[in-house]
Amino acid sequence: MNSKAILAIAAFAALAGTAARADDITVDTTPFQSVKSRAEVQAELAQYTKAGVNPWSIRYNQLAGFQSVKSRAQVQAEYIAERDAVAALTSEDSGSAYLTQVAAARVVGTTLAAR
Repeated sequence: MNSKAILAIAAFAALAGTAARADDITVDTTPFQSVKSRAEVQAELAQYTKAGVNPWSIRYNQLAGFQSVKSRAQVQAEYIAERDAVAALTSEDSGSAYLTQVAAARVVGTTLAAR
């Protein structure tokens, strides 16, 4: 290679290396203004502690008191009914063929965009 090409490559490498710099840390100087007093926060925490629940805990289980209204068989039946539609919509063609079949099966009236 000649010296001009080497110089051009070196200049490009120097410019490309300096272009990617991280920005400085942005410090937000806006003072925090709480909407609750310290006593209100402590009273709320005491309520959670009395109830035996701490939503800020790592072990907090939101679904501990959940009670389903459907049986396991009903949920499985719903899953099986929707399984083919979901598989078709997430297939390689993103559901285009499935949506075309569904649209052809429905009686579709005339839809005008201007009205």
